[in-house]
Amino acid sequence: MAASGPGVLYRVGAWCARHFVVVLVAWLVAVGGFAALKSTFGGSYSDDFSLPGTQSAQGADVLQRHDPDAGGTSAQVVLHDSGSSLTDHSDQVDQAVDSLGKLAHVLSVQNPLPSDGTSTGALTSDGSTGYITVRFDTNPTTLGSSYLDGVDRAVQPLRSAGVQVEYGGPLGELARPEANDFRSEGIGFGVAVIVLLVGFGSVIAAGVPLVTALVSVLVGLSCLSLVAAAFTFASVSPTLATMIGLGVGIDYALFLLTRHRQLLMDGLDPVEAAGRAVATSGRAVIVSGCTVIVALIGLYASRVAFIGKLGAAAAIAVITAVLGAVTLVPALLGFIGRHIDRWHVRTPVAERAPGTDGTPDADGTPGTGGTPGGGWHRYAQRIERRPWWFLAGGLLVVAVLAIPTFSMRLGHIDDGADPTSFTDRRAYDLIADGFGPGANGPLTLVVDQSEVPSGDRASLESKVKQALTDVPGAASISTPQPTQDGDLLIATAVSESAPQDAGTADLFDRLKDDVLPGAVSGTDADTYVTGLQAAQLDFVDLISSRLPLIIAVVVGLAFLIILTVFRGVLVAVKAAVLNLLSIAAAYGVLVAVFQWGWGGPALGVAGAVPIESYVPMMMFAIVFGLSMDYEVFLLARVRAAWLHTGDSKESVAHGLEITARVITCAALIMASVFAAFLLNDTIVVKMLGLGLAVSVLLDATIVRLLLVPAAMTLLGRHAWWLPRSLDRFLPRLDPEGEDPRPGPSAPREQPAG
Repeated sequence: MAASGPGVLYRVGAWCARHFVVVLVAWLVAVGGFAALKSTFGGSYSDDFSLPGTQSAQGADVLQRHDPDAGGTSAQVVLHDSGSSLTDHSDQVDQAVDSLGKLAHVLSVQNPLPSDGTSTGALTSDGSTGYITVRFDTNPTTLGSSYLDGVDRAVQPLRSAGVQVEYGGPLGELARPEANDFRSEGIGFGVAVIVLLVGFGSVIAAGVPLVTALVSVLVGLSCLSLVAAAFTFASVSPTLATMIGLGVGIDYALFLLTRHRQLLMDGLDPVEAAGRAVATSGRAVIVSGCTVIVALIGLYASRVAFIGKLGAAAAIAVITAVLGAVTLVPALLGFIGRHIDRWHVRTPVAERAPGTDGTPDADGTPGTGGTPGGGWHRYAQRIERRPWWFLAGGLLVVAVLAIPTFSMRLGHIDDGADPTSFTDRRAYDLIADGFGPGANGPLTLVVDQSEVPSGDRASLESKVKQALTDVPGAASISTPQPTQDGDLLIATAVSESAPQDAGTADLFDRLKDDVLPGAVSGTDADTYVTGLQAAQLDFVDLISSRLPLIIAVVVGLAFLIILTVFRGVLVAVKAAVLNLLSIAAAYGVLVAVFQWGWGGPALGVAGAVPIESYVPMMMFAIVFGLSMDYEVFLLARVRAAWLHTGDSKESVAHGLEITARVITCAALIMASVFAAFLLNDTIVVKMLGLGLAVSVLLDATIVRLLLVPAAMTLLGRHAWWLPRSLDRFLPRLDPEGEDPRPGPSAPREQPAG
């Protein structure tokens, strides 16, 4: 034993393995206890794209102060009767309008039927389709599904009369079926079982990572729900947390299991092996987990709470995954004992050292000498002989995949891309057929003339009315009407294009930046373009402007972390550059599939859609964190061999041989978990699932198994160059630490196949 004694992680791992009953019971109690707390105190999830300080938010505040009934958040109750006119059901329409107006949080309700000969514009010429506009003092998605029961009761007379009733806007989002990820989780787990059985041959060995990931995710989701009771999280948050939690949970457990299994083969008892596995690979798991968490929390650099909270939701799942890896995994390994390979579907692979006989070096350290053996070692040697060819081939693949990235258009996906099983999609289609696609995303135009002298207001109103005539891209713009106090002029603009189309964004910018400011030029009036559609477009503009900042923060973190851990300037530069290349390739796949529509219909997406504004930002942070897992595990072995032998080329082959099979299995499992979420009905989840799956596969194959070895071979010993002044300044962070009980009897570090 070293004079200083075994480290904290060794003691944690050994204690959990020795007292496995206590640990297993504690985790079961945590699952049940947090689930009970979730059902009692758990919060709900909703999407709020409003951004304080933007012109749309300022316009909403001004509108709320001067005309509360015209402010708030609007939603549509869409009515359709193919056999007759809605005027034939005027009694039922009036009754529904009256009942909706009595609901809590409702500011106003607009009847679509003409009153006193005045049309509201919410009824088609044949009277078959119309919509009731309901304005709420809050976003309906925050009110919970029980609120929808009151809305259903209010419109029941219309349904009883044979009128089709659908909900649009935020009310439609509230009515969507609750996301059920069981199918995606089941498929991901099924693929994981197959990969683990093929990779390791043992049923028990395959079960440990799956059980650990599942338990960790259940606890993480319960914790997220409790946090959501105090803070508003996006509706995609639990699905995102599930995706990340399952992926990293299986990965982390797999890395620990592999090391533990190697130690058992070297003759250690299960408790000792578990302690040493946690002390070495467990340290790497903690380093990798902290890296992922830092990247996700780094999303707060966008200064957009919506984005930051998405990162926080995923970070909660990563925290529970790390805790599960360093406590639950050794407890399970202690419970299993030496029976980890007892039930096997094939003979477990003997994980031998790089030497053909598997013996350690003369000093008892892991064998890095001897005659190289193994398929991965021979593969690494082929790269060593022609590194430029392998580097060029890998870069060519990445470059081709990245080409569509240059045409990426960020936006907000509208309800027209949802499945027809959703009521908001049916409401969207009815409005688009009856009033044009732009009617699904109207823009509210506000002119604040409170600082304009009363004698000049008539002239200003005339100028505004003239400016809003024949605006390019607008299907219609209503005549500006003053509020009761006369301080505001309000109009509604409807685009010729669908809400998600570039034409609507162009109209928004034209009205906001040119038409309205030009109309009030020379006066003290202020102008705003507001409403839900305007808030979403402001959100897109803000995210687009801050995406470069997030990229710079993430790349900077990648550089600093790799520099600190591996003490090499060029190694850190290489990691940052390859991160950029792999994420650009993943972006390109997203653009081709969703924006260009090459694979959208096969994934259940109706037509081509823009890339949801926050998806690239989320992907960048998540992929950076996940890529660090493989970077840390591969480079840790390479650097250890380099420090021991001083042979830069052989150290690359050694590191690749030890880690390649584990990295490949882990990547296949994580990519399968992500890809399984393509079955989710939410398009944003499909985008994240595909983007993350492609990113992981590229990172673990093209990048980690081709570009990294080729680049490291070309850099040679220069890869580890670090100025002495910088070496003294940087903290020392060993990704795996030293063996907690060094000496001649220490087990060999063995390859993963």
